Amino acid sequence: MTLQQGLAFGLIGLTIAAFIWGRFRYDVIALCALLAGVAVGVVPAKSAFDGLSNDITIIIGAALIVSAAFAKSGIVEAALRPLIPYLKSERSQVPVLTAAVTLLSTATKNVGALAILMPVALQLSRRTGSSPSRLLMPMAFGAMLGGIVTLVGTAPNIIVSQVREEILGKPFGMYDYTPVGLALAVIGLVFLAFAYKILPTDRAPTANIDAALAANAYFTEVEAPEDWSLVKNRVADLHALAHGEAQVMLLLRKGRRRARPHPNLKILPGDVLLLQGEPQALDELITRSKLRLMRSDRPVAMEEPTEEARVVEAVVSAESTLIGRSAQQSDLYGLHGINLLAVSRSGYSLKQHISRVRLRAGDMLVLQGGERSLPGALSTLGLLPLAEREVRLGGIRHTLTPALILAAAMVLVAFQLVPVAIAFFGAAVLMIMAGSIRMREAYAAIDGPLIVLIAAMIPVSEAIQTTGGADLIGSWLSMIFRDQPPMIALVSIMAVAMAATPFLNNAATVLIVAPVGASLAGKLGLNPDPFLMAVAVGAASDFLTPIGHQCNTLVMGPGGYKFGDYAKLGAPLTVLVLVLGAPLIAHFWPLVAH
Repeated sequence: MTLQQGLAFGLIGLTIAAFIWGRFRYDVIALCALLAGVAVGVVPAKSAFDGLSNDITIIIGAALIVSAAFAKSGIVEAALRPLIPYLKSERSQVPVLTAAVTLLSTATKNVGALAILMPVALQLSRRTGSSPSRLLMPMAFGAMLGGIVTLVGTAPNIIVSQVREEILGKPFGMYDYTPVGLALAVIGLVFLAFAYKILPTDRAPTANIDAALAANAYFTEVEAPEDWSLVKNRVADLHALAHGEAQVMLLLRKGRRRARPHPNLKILPGDVLLLQGEPQALDELITRSKLRLMRSDRPVAMEEPTEEARVVEAVVSAESTLIGRSAQQSDLYGLHGINLLAVSRSGYSLKQHISRVRLRAGDMLVLQGGERSLPGALSTLGLLPLAEREVRLGGIRHTLTPALILAAAMVLVAFQLVPVAIAFFGAAVLMIMAGSIRMREAYAAIDGPLIVLIAAMIPVSEAIQTTGGADLIGSWLSMIFRDQPPMIALVSIMAVAMAATPFLNNAATVLIVAPVGASLAGKLGLNPDPFLMAVAVGAASDFLTPIGHQCNTLVMGPGGYKFGDYAKLGAPLTVLVLVLGAPLIAHFWPLVAH
């Protein structure tokens, strides 16, 4: 072992130890490892920031933006809507929701797919009395299984593809993962459709600030446009569209008021309705009924043409100048260029236009304004934004645009007309230009810590290869597996990746283990492709802990899970993937190169 190899091993060892210790953030550890690598000379200074321009970083960042645009479009909820009335029990909800998130994960980043469908699951849970703990973990596992079907579904696939290009000169294609990944996904879905019963039903969701704020009922005004036509246009029909979670509190027609209008009353074009409900329910009702939110069509004040409009939630402070005055009296639009969209007041039922309500300290408001002028207006008026939370009420949704753009990108990649990085970067840019997602939302969608982790760990992990460390480990392992069947070596590499990913983060696991797996294959005279595939599948299959994969972490609070709950369902699924995954890989990617 040379000095440089020893330094590279020491750096990786200390980095792994820091990851396992968990005292510091993943991204901070990765940045410190990069700096230390440059300091000791195992990472060339000129290559220290190559990770920022690496295709891996670009693809993951673009995939996150595409997933966010998908989530905002509402296309998935619209596709599932015809099925929802039939999903009345866990027996039907678990397989359908898990299959939906698995399918969506093949086209978008798996954690993004899960984030899109989680609200649907929680909504079904509330309406039918199903336990969220029975629904969410199978969905998280399904998202991870769906992610291994295509190149862009999960970070390990993207990183393994890049490692293959560095070693063999050609990356894995978009659908090279599909034969193995699809088979494992189907097997996993069948397992989860029955095994979810292992999970407890008495877990209470962890309370968080967003959930507490979302529970506040708002009043907002909508108008039936002159060209409005809805087949089911009674008050009761609107209540049904909102599943009873939003109510028509007041109907104004030609100057006449009708408080709590009769359910059979028909709504006519030009009618103004005062609706009450939680923000999510109101947004769904306004969008589906095609009613027009009052005042939101007035242009907000913009300091620059490039500025974007924002809708935020704020509370009236005790020092606010709005206390005792209505929005109309304060001329919010004329003086500050902002629109009042909704009002919430605990224990109070409105019976008039929200613009005429005299505001009190503690009232919660939904306001629309320019992203630069809004903070100043809030400060001037004595309004406090709530937890940086943005509320959407009846905004324009580009339902089909994201789907069409993503489909075009995947077709271009499938026929190898453009590289994957360019295709998904182009898809993200086109979605922004088409208005499917705003630039500020795109920045928010990018997982900064993950991007920093990957960009910093790429040069650090390459030190194992450039110093010859990967070949050295491969030589040691080849002596162990030389007289063993090749399948034993393949299973072992997959098991190592599975064991490491809960502690290292799956991206870091692949960056460290993939070069070793490829080197081991070379020393044994075997095809490196199945070993790289085994690393990808193993690193993407963290079903045992809530900390190794973002999908598991995302459902922990809403599902009320404890640390040990993951192993109850995850341990048998891990064994299933390990036992069946290796033979599947060897079948589609022969161990001996022809």
